[in-house]
Amino acid sequence: MNTILVIALILAMIATLVALIRGIIAFLQTTKEDLNRPEGSGPSPARLKQNRMMINRILFQAVAIIIVAILLLAKGH
Repeated sequence: MNTILVIALILAMIATLVALIRGIIAFLQTTKEDLNRPEGSGPSPARLKQNRMMINRILFQAVAIIIVAILLLAKGH
């Protein structure tokens, strides 16, 4: 059981890192046109991608924290 949780934790940490890197790359690819868009035109595709990657990062971090909590609870008993 612990082995499976440790492997899941490692995968969650890798997924978090990948989502973080993809979000940073999307942020760096923001162009001047994206920044100067009129307010009423809605979010640009680059901003939507940035938001999606950062939401994924938060979700993967939450999964990793839950796995660590389960491991700590299992070790305490």
